[in-house]
Amino acid sequence: RMILPTVAIGVLGASLLGSAHCAAMCGGFVCFYTGTATPGDARALRAHAAYHAGRFTSYLLLGALAGALGAAVTDLGALAGIGRGAAVLAGGLMVLWGAGTLAAQRGVAVASVRAPEGWQRALGRVLHAVRDQPTWRRALLTGLLTTLLPCGWLYVFVATAGGTGSVLHGLLVMALFWLGTVPALLAVGLGAQRLAGPLRRRLPAVGAAVVMVAGFLVARFAQR
Repeated sequence: RMILPTVAIGVLGASLLGSAHCAAMCGGFVCFYTGTATPGDARALRAHAAYHAGRFTSYLLLGALAGALGAAVTDLGALAGIGRGAAVLAGGLMVLWGAGTLAAQRGVAVASVRAPEGWQRALGRVLHAVRDQPTWRRALLTGLLTTLLPCGWLYVFVATAGGTGSVLHGLLVMALFWLGTVPALLAVGLGAQRLAGPLRRRLPAVGAAVVMVAGFLVARFAQR
């Protein structure tokens, strides 16, 4: 079972550098759960903590499931004479996703994954139902539930977790990914999302490049 320190550092670095994507995609949810709370006051800070705790819980669940599935894929690959099949698959997905993101940054049309309309409506109804809950509870449920939305940025790291072929290492990958996304989302919640200025526009491309490098490392290690 593997988790290279280099891959772990790559996951955290890519997550930090690409977290501008999280701020853009999930910034609306941050505004939803904070409601009328003043940025930086005690109620808002409790809400942010609850939201990120909800995300952390759901990310760990995804990491555990992916790691268990990756272990099964690796075991099946071993029976077929293919060593570390899950790692090879995960590395390939990481490289493809990174290449697609870089292409999109250059203006190339790239197909995106969208949630089925029924799925979006169902999640919308759930979020509508919790809007009158206390701020911290609304934030916690938002963090737990919005992970269900399809997000290529999120699921490339879920694939990485699966590529470890280990529940424990899958948990570690998703914990590192979560950690890297926290600063940008906190910046949105605290009203400081413009601090990065023009640099923020370049970070997703840099993050995609780091993901590609990590993908090559995952796939290369799998061949050893």
